[in-house]
Amino acid sequence: MRVNAIQGTDSTGTQTTTAAVGQSEDFSSYLQTTASLEEIFTEAAEKYHVPKNLIKAIAKAESDFNPNATSGAGAQGIMQLMPATARELGVTDSYDPYQNIMGGTKYISEMLAKYDGNISLALAAYNAGSNNVAKYGGIPPFKETQNYVVKVTGYMNNGVEVPNASYSLNTDGSVAAASVQEVEDSYYQSILEQLFSYEEYLKFIDMYMKLQEAEQKEIKQEQEQSEGKKEDSYYAYQGLRYSPTVMNLLGQ
Repeated sequence: MRVNAIQGTDSTGTQTTTAAVGQSEDFSSYLQTTASLEEIFTEAAEKYHVPKNLIKAIAKAESDFNPNATSGAGAQGIMQLMPATARELGVTDSYDPYQNIMGGTKYISEMLAKYDGNISLALAAYNAGSNNVAKYGGIPPFKETQNYVVKVTGYMNNGVEVPNASYSLNTDGSVAAASVQEVEDSYYQSILEQLFSYEEYLKFIDMYMKLQEAEQKEIKQEQEQSEGKKEDSYYAYQGLRYSPTVMNLLGQ
């Protein structure tokens, strides 16, 4: 499968091919205001002429959009950049979501250019390195890499929903990236907001609490009734033991 996403169109309508950006590029000062993940992916896709669904699919497969992710091999951030690769791409902080996504997008754009728009080969190189793609003359026979290409391609074709998380600059210029828990909370909150209004949510909580109280009350009543029956049975037994009729029968 191939795409022409590495090509752009100039003001005259002529299609041009985007060259790889120089290694001296530094993304550390790009983010000046609060930006959502969706906005960052959009900017990266437009800057490097890569399909946004492809970038989002890579992020989904690599880290599930976790800006603090670190693999056992040392890959970091949302796009899981290795430290050496990040430096070559101009990324100074791989845990900065903006830098990480921009760097990862720059890298996949270079792989698309290298393999003439072949997404499968570009993804294989992203996962296993271009040296292995060259060595095996295509997708390497590694189960992990083969599964990765299939997974990312599936995400890209089916569409990926990005968590509703935003990031902004601290006073010292560093990015105030949300924690994993904050990203998850924000994501699920956005879903809840689509299903319920705040007033409906409060009504639901009130109804739920009343239901819990009613259940607890019912359980307590059943326990009290059960205890009462035990006491009644005990006294009935005691009364039966010492009744004159029973004593006479036992004496016989």
